[in-house]
Order: sequence, then structure tokens, then C-alpha cells
Amino acid sequence: MELTQKTNEILNQLEEKFQTINQKTETHLEGLLWSKPITYWDYIQTDALLNLQTQRTTLPDEMVFIMYHQVNELLFKMVLWEINQVSHHPQPNTRFFAERLMRISRYFDMLTQSFDIMGDGMEVDQYMKFRNTLTPASGFQSAQYRLIEFASTDLINLIDYRFRATIDRNTPYEHAFEHLYWQAAGKDHQTGEKSYLILEFERKYKALFLREMEAYNTINLWRKFKQLPKVDQQNPELIKAMRHYDRTVNITWVMGHLNAAKKYIESGQGSGEATGGSDWKKYMHPKYQRRIFFPELWSEEELKNWGEE
Repeated sequence: MELTQKTNEILNQLEEKFQTINQKTETHLEGLLWSKPITYWDYIQTDALLNLQTQRTTLPDEMVFIMYHQVNELLFKMVLWEINQVSHHPQPNTRFFAERLMRISRYFDMLTQSFDIMGDGMEVDQYMKFRNTLTPASGFQSAQYRLIEFASTDLINLIDYRFRATIDRNTPYEHAFEHLYWQAAGKDHQTGEKSYLILEFERKYKALFLREMEAYNTINLWRKFKQLPKVDQQNPELIKAMRHYDRTVNITWVMGHLNAAKKYIESGQGSGEATGGSDWKKYMHPKYQRRIFFPELWSEEELKNWGEE
């Protein structure tokens, strides 16, 4: 068989590729003789993915709950994937930054629009039964969600607003960690003692969180935005996109989650408490959290009324 010019070009490129990593081209080409053609189910790992749902009860709607949260975690991973492209780029240009920001926002738009799946997709009676088997686990314990927060904004904006005056960029990360806004939700509001919910969360992820808090200190989305040319930082469309992301994550998403929780927890069935034991109404409502990724892009009045319904 006579090799075409195109085939020869590809073989030469393969030769160059494998030479750079000190590999024999012939060995890799021979390996192709024995490799199986790719299929959709192998590439997507469909069988593995569809076997990750393990119910703790016999109630059918628990499967909805499990899969919905797994979809959330996949979308969180997509968000982090895009943020990290920006964060770890030494000098992203405005187009690159804006395109990734819009991808991130679309993922969170999907998340905020999906609450009807959980809010209207489960029978209250079933949920109030199977939720008792989830205690003390809680969506609070989503590590990826915390990483998205660290990757989006300066750490001071994630500190409980009551302690912000005592913390700055020179504060040890361990001390800052103890004053993150969500710490309050993991403590007994009467004794101040940490709950099992947060103790287990920290046992699993605290070391990772401390590393990522430090890593994102200078490369979070806000810091990368401030690296853009001054004229682009004033671009109305880019500012609108930044505000949309901020509001979507810190108000729309949070309120959707809160309203879905209210439907079930305040249904009159059960104790009215969160599975993790947190003061869930205060923890979840944005007007109490006061979490704002990009405060410089909001007016004084908007900041004052943040999260008000």
C-alpha cells in the first residue's frame, strides 16, 4: 500500500511526538493493532456512573434526592474546571476571562433552575421518612462548593461579617478558617461547641481547605479580574456578567435551596430541624450570610439590602 502525503505527515508528527518523550513510535503503532475501538459507554464510563446511586431505604423518591445531588456535584466540578483555567493562567486576556466567566455562570444558572426537580419532584411524606436515615450528613458538607467560594473571591468576603474588622490579608489561614461564615452553622448556637457535622467535615477536608485558601489568595476570580486592562474593568457588559455570577451564586441559588428546604422541613412532619443540626434558616439566608464575591461592583444601597426578599 502506498502511503499518502497526509499519512506521511502524520507519521512524521508522531515520530517527533514520541522522540520528545524518549519513546519508540513503532511500539505505540503496534499497540494500535490490539486496542479496541472506543464506544460511548466506555468513554463516558456509563456503567460506573449509573452504579453510584445507593439507597439507604426502600422509598423510591430517595433515588431522586441522590441523583439530584450527584448532578450538582458534577456541575460544581465543571465550575471549578473553568475557574481554574482562569486562576492558573499567568495573564488571561479579557476575551478568555469573559468566555470562562460566562461558562461558569451558565453552570450555576442550570443549578438555580433545577430546584423544581427536588422541590416538586419528591413526595413530602417519603422525604420526611428517608431524611432520618441521612442524619447527621448535610449538603453543608459539599467540599467542592467551598472550593468554588475560595476560588471566586478574596478570603475576607467569606469571613463572618461580625469578625471582618479583626482579620486581614496577614491573618494566619488557620485563624481565618475558624471565622469563615459557615462555621456558625456548624456550631451549637447556645454553647458554641462544634457539632459532629462540622467536626467530620473538617477531619476530611480541613487540610485541603487550608491549602486552597492560600493558593487562591492571589489567583481567585476577583484578583484575575483586577489584572485585566483598566478600560476592560469598566466595560458595562463584563461588569454585568460579574454581577450576574455574584448574585446567582450568593442569592438566587441560595434562595432556591432555602425555599426547597422550607417546603419539606416546615411541612409539619418531623422536628423541623436540619439533618446536620444547623440553624438552617439563618445559615442559608443570604441576608444573614452577607456573602458577596465582588462587593466593589455593587452600590452602597445594594450592599445594604443584600438578600432582602
